[in-house]
This record gives sequence, structure tokens and C-alpha cells, in this order.
Amino acid sequence: MMDSYDRALWRIVRISIAVGFVGALIAGMIWGPKIGAGFLIGALLSLVNLQWWTAVASAIAGSGKALLRASAIVLTLRYLLIGGVIYAIVKILKITPAALLAGLLVSVAAVMLEALYELIYART
Repeated sequence: MMDSYDRALWRIVRISIAVGFVGALIAGMIWGPKIGAGFLIGALLSLVNLQWWTAVASAIAGSGKALLRASAIVLTLRYLLIGGVIYAIVKILKITPAALLAGLLVSVAAVMLEALYELIYART
């Protein structure tokens, strides 16, 4: 059985996926397929980042101390990797950085929608 944390995390992931696909579809219809693809790639990177932070939180909660995955150096390398991927996508595919950055905010939007869900459907 899932506890409330697991259910909330599962909803955040599902909301992130939905917002990513819907946002990419809308951006593609309004501004063209390159912008839609950029938004979708940003949303996928946002999901990867969400999974990384979830793993860090689980590692800290499970052991009571930060493991290697949670070290500052590894986290910095992760962001350098994401930055390198974004740079390559912008330079090679000629996708505007604004579309990628908007997609990177998908997980933030999902967390905010989950908070709204919890406020509306809070059970005490």
C-alpha cells in the first residue's frame, strides 16, 4: 500500500507527463514543430531532474545521512550535464532556448498543481 508521500509523488510525475505533452502539443500548434519539440525536450529533462531529486531525498531519508548520490559534487555534475545537453540541442537542432526553458518548468508546475490538489482534497 502506498503512503501519502508516494501517492503525491506519483501524481506529480503523472501531472508532469501530462503538462509536458499538452504543452508541447499547444506550443507546436501555435509556434511550430521546432518550438513544440524544444518544449518536450525541456519537459523530459525536467522529469529526469525530478527523478534525480527524488532519489536524493529517498537516499537521505532512508539512511539519515547524505550518500554519494547526494553529494554536492555529483549534483553539480548533473546540472553541468543538463546544461551541456541544452547547449548541444540549441546549437545542433537550432531550437530556441526559451522553448527548452519553458519545458524545464514542467515539474515546477506539476508540484504547484499537486499542492493545489492537496489543498482542495485534503483529508484530515
